[in-house]
Amino acid sequence: MSDIKLSWQLQEYLQKNKHKKQTEFHADMSSNKWLFGGNRTGKTECGAVEAVLWALCIHPHRKSRNATEGWVVSLSTRFGRDVAQRKVLKYLLEENISDTIMLKGKKTSRERGIIDYITIHNAFGTESKIGFKSCDQGREKFQGESLDWVWFDEEPPEDIYEECLLRTLDKQGSAIWGTMTPLKGKSWVYDRIFLKSGSDISVMHMSWEDNPYLPESEIKRMQSSLSMSALESRKYGRFMDGTGLVFNEFHDDNIVDPFDIPEHWYRMISIDPGFTNPCAVLWIVVDPDDNIFVVSDYSVPEQTVPYHTREIKKINEQFNFANIAIIDSAALSRTLGSASSVVEQFEQNGIQVMTRVNKEVFGGIMKVKGLFQDANGIRKLFIFRNCTNLIKELRTYWWGRDEKPVKKDDHCIDALRYFVSTLYQNANAHDTVLRNKPKSILGQTKRRLIRETKINISQ
Repeated sequence: MSDIKLSWQLQEYLQKNKHKKQTEFHADMSSNKWLFGGNRTGKTECGAVEAVLWALCIHPHRKSRNATEGWVVSLSTRFGRDVAQRKVLKYLLEENISDTIMLKGKKTSRERGIIDYITIHNAFGTESKIGFKSCDQGREKFQGESLDWVWFDEEPPEDIYEECLLRTLDKQGSAIWGTMTPLKGKSWVYDRIFLKSGSDISVMHMSWEDNPYLPESEIKRMQSSLSMSALESRKYGRFMDGTGLVFNEFHDDNIVDPFDIPEHWYRMISIDPGFTNPCAVLWIVVDPDDNIFVVSDYSVPEQTVPYHTREIKKINEQFNFANIAIIDSAALSRTLGSASSVVEQFEQNGIQVMTRVNKEVFGGIMKVKGLFQDANGIRKLFIFRNCTNLIKELRTYWWGRDEKPVKKDDHCIDALRYFVSTLYQNANAHDTVLRNKPKSILGQTKRRLIRETKINISQ
């Protein structure tokens, strides 16, 4: 074997690692091993380092080969680039990489592009190969090659798992490993991997407390933002019944009978616009104790903006709302066959709208889940019983691939996310949304209207 220079990150990991579960994972000699861990537990680092050790042919617990070929399998190309690909490159020196074949981007900035595969100078003076695959490529892209190892970063579809398993069967001493947070409930992984752990399949769990590099303050912060059921999978990496349903914290206790809304409570309208898809509107109030109540909803497809604004104004009058709302920034685009944008059409019809909303899907969902019920069992988000559109969506909203929900019947939910992520529990939320002074007369009018209707949530 020849001398090979290692990155300082890899040296630190191998020589000074205080994470006992990571050390145990690498020492496990099983040909099929899986690490179920919550977010921020260090599981992805495990998977990436294991891949680098195989590629450099320096694995401390396995018989060295003179070259290896393996795949890093992510849920999507974007997820692969942003997570698994970045982790692998972190533990490699530039001089370790002999060549890079890109699917997108330049070799000179491979970390910003999408890599097809890299060849690695290994400890034997030969070359190993790391290929980067994504499940959204389909099963056909996983056929044909013979591999020494495969790393699944998060739960793959079962057919792709089977295809990768076949790729390693003809090489003695080959290995498959997976690192994942079980967000999809008791899926095929639960049946085929978790329940059948034994001589051929090894299973390990990792929680926040197992990660010595995660500060206690960060653990407390994350724990306070998660619901009780989400905590089981995201903190402990446990399989839970019902985690396929996104809002499994939503309960009958979150549904309340309508009541008269006090005049001084904060009010805001949130809109997710659409034409073929429904235009969804929520009327939301917040009481002095920061409890949120959705008091009315509206979801109507294939109608014009003038029609929607007439209906919105009727409900505004009923609940004493001002004609002002937050709206998806996509409404800034012009619709087909129209000379004006959806925003302009709303404003021309007497509804002033703000488009600077936080549209992050995953983070917004987590905030909403925690408001339905947090880790301490406290509920802060309630829906009036008459909001039948929103209630139906909440009860039929499911997780899909890549930690994303299935994009179907979710327009009222989107409107709810916009409000929670943009305005709720933000000390200066209303000023933040408008922190840049508007230059137009219309913008100045909008700002004045907002300030006139603003009531501080913390009062």
